[in-house]
Amino acid sequence: MKILKLITLARPKQWMKNLFVFAPILFAGQLLNFDMMMKNILAFIAFSFTSSVVYIINDIVDREADRAHKKKRFRPLASGEVNVKEAVVFAVVIAVVTVFILLKLNYVFAIVVSVYLVLNILYTIRLKHIVILDVFIISLGFMLRVEGGASAIEVPISSWMILTTMFLSLFLAISKRRAELSASESDNLESQRKVLGHYDITFTDQINTVAVTGTIICYALYTVSEKTVNTFHTENLIYTTPFVIYGMFRYLYLLHKKNLGESPEQIVTKDISLIINILLWFATAFGIIYKSKLSGLL
Repeated sequence: MKILKLITLARPKQWMKNLFVFAPILFAGQLLNFDMMMKNILAFIAFSFTSSVVYIINDIVDREADRAHKKKRFRPLASGEVNVKEAVVFAVVIAVVTVFILLKLNYVFAIVVSVYLVLNILYTIRLKHIVILDVFIISLGFMLRVEGGASAIEVPISSWMILTTMFLSLFLAISKRRAELSASESDNLESQRKVLGHYDITFTDQINTVAVTGTIICYALYTVSEKTVNTFHTENLIYTTPFVIYGMFRYLYLLHKKNLGESPEQIVTKDISLIINILLWFATAFGIIYKSKLSGLL
């Protein structure tokens, strides 16, 4: 059915990336605040719809290149199952719905989403072809998600959280480039993604070493920072760090030994070890941050 192809065009599987908007409410200790949670859910939907508009624009621009890719050639536009006119109309409908959602939240959040949209359109048209800058733009997109989550519920955000997000998203972006290099034929790189011609396995591994180190160090420093300790009245958040380290190492294992990484959302949803680790991290962080609140409810 055409509607199913249009939904596929919106890439709902990619919406998982927008879960970053919930980071501020978790670490602000307001996850049990119903009003704030509803605002955060609206923020998640707004980012998801906005990212879908970007994906549609991207698929329109890249439909010819996608036909040369062994997986992307099955996308609705590349395969011809959806034409450009239908895609444009669908993108406009999603954009209109997104505007109505933005009207229910504050103007700062609307500005963040607008910056995210413009930045990603520029990325689609030009910036994704510029080596190194391409992965930094992806990283900035994740940082805007976190900033958007914080602005939607009007809570301050830790500088260490922003830095952790930056390094983590750089790691995911570089890992994606490495996986694309591993999966692509050397003589067909630029026809699939022009910027891949400027990367190689050794270079991406070197950058990833820096990104992994930065993620772990910034997260660890966040857990023991004076602001964090004063906010949660405990230093125990440091005990969530081993889960972060394991998660990074497990991802590297899957990237290097299983040739995965081209689709981060599939790794996070299909690798049992990583899923269990994320759940344990969340349960531990939740227990430490919300211990006093939960005690009051019991």
